[in-house]
Amino acid sequence: MSAFAVAFVIVVCCCTSAAIGIVLHSRLPDDHLDSDSKDVVKLVMGVIATMVALVLGLLIASAKSTYDVQAAEMQKLAADIVQLDRILMVYGPETRDARTLLRQTVAAALERIWPADEHQAANLDPSASRGDVIAFYGMLENLAPTTDSQRRAQSAALALVAGLAQTRILMFEQTAGSVSLPLLVVLISWISVLFVGFGLFARAHITIAVTILVGALSVASAVFLILELNEPYQGFLRIPDTSVQAALEQIAK
Repeated sequence: MSAFAVAFVIVVCCCTSAAIGIVLHSRLPDDHLDSDSKDVVKLVMGVIATMVALVLGLLIASAKSTYDVQAAEMQKLAADIVQLDRILMVYGPETRDARTLLRQTVAAALERIWPADEHQAANLDPSASRGDVIAFYGMLENLAPTTDSQRRAQSAALALVAGLAQTRILMFEQTAGSVSLPLLVVLISWISVLFVGFGLFARAHITIAVTILVGALSVASAVFLILELNEPYQGFLRIPDTSVQAALEQIAK
């Protein structure tokens, strides 16, 4: 389910729950709505509101951390690609085919992670480019350095390729996200109960309706933000491809 769909469901649940509370207000006996009952309900609502605030805060922090880590690793990946190309250039003309394959591999990865069709899901699976990586690594292994400078360049290039592969695998494993469906269901349940309490001691008029709607939209926007940050390569807040594009332009020179 998309982040927009989840946010819409939350708004509907909040408004419906508040409406149920308002209906209960008009049908419950007066002794159920006395000051003692209000105090107990407010205490329980305070507990639920605290839990909701804590969970939302933790989820936002976790999702933001996931997004920032992915963005930093993508920038490092782009920098390592440029550095690898420069090392191969220093090695000599013997690496011309390897540099061409590097450019092709980066361009293919760019298309998989940021497809031209925005409705197509990003593919970070490292196995998609396994053949090109193996071929590239084989080209580096087959180089026959004749000078100390070339031997150092070959060793540095092999180490960078291993580091790039490790970073790609790590990034792929980190895309699992931290928001599970059961957690989301429990959170929406807490929020719905909270809005029932809001409507329980309120009379139906335009001010209450607008206030309830604003509260529902605020909570839904927070969950929407969490889900968007939790999927850093999709949606409106996806990580831009500027660093990889810049790297591709650099190695194409």
